Amino acid sequence: MDERRRTPWEQRMETPLSLAALLFLASYAIRVLGHGLPQAVRDACLAVTAAAWAVFALDFAVRWRHSGKGLSFVHRHWLDAVVVVLPLLRPLQVVRTYDAVQRRHEQPRLSLHARVATYAGMSALLLGFAASLAMYQVERGRPHATIHTFGDSVWWACSTLSTVGYGDMVPVTPVGRLVAVALMACGLALLGAITGSFSSWMFQVFRRDGDERPPGNFPGAP
Repeated sequence: MDERRRTPWEQRMETPLSLAALLFLASYAIRVLGHGLPQAVRDACLAVTAAAWAVFALDFAVRWRHSGKGLSFVHRHWLDAVVVVLPLLRPLQVVRTYDAVQRRHEQPRLSLHARVATYAGMSALLLGFAASLAMYQVERGRPHATIHTFGDSVWWACSTLSTVGYGDMVPVTPVGRLVAVALMACGLALLGAITGSFSSWMFQVFRRDGDERPPGNFPGAP
C-alpha cells in the first residue's frame, strides 16, 4: 500500500478496530455465559459479533486492495489474515492499537524489556479469556467432557498458557483441540518473548556492572 494512503487509513481505523475487538469479546462472552438470557438478547449479541468481524474483514480488504500487491500482501501480513479468520486472536488488536497510539503521541515509554513484559501480559489475559470462552462453549455438556464450568475452562487456559499442562482437564471435541493447539502455540510464543527479554535485561545489567567496576575490584586483581 502506498504510504500516503496507508497511514491515514490505519490511523482512522485504530479506534474502530479496538472497539470492534472489545465489542466482539463482550458480545461473545454474553452469548456463552448468559444461558438464561432472552433469545432476542442473544440474537443481538450475535449481530454485534458478526459486525465486529465485518469491521476486521473490511479493514483487511481495503488495505489489500490499496496495496496493489496481490497475494504477496497476504504473505507479508499473514498475522492480519489469521486474525480475520480466527476469532481467538481478535482481542490482540487492543494491544496493537495501544502501542500505535503511544508511538504516535510520543507518550513516555517504558524500556524495551518492560514493554515486552507488559504487552505479553496483556496478550496473555486477552487470549486466555477468549480461549476460556471458546473452550467452555464447545466442551460444555459433551460426552466424557472434563470441562463442565467456565471456571474449569479458565483453569485449563491458565495451565495451557503457562505451558504447565496438568492434564486434569483436556478437550474432547475436535474444535476444542484446535483451540488448545492455538493456545499452546501462543503460550510458547509469549513465554519465549518474556524469557528472551528477561535474559537480555540481565545480560545488560551484568555487562554494565562489569564496565563500571574499577579494575582493582575484580576477583584476583592485585
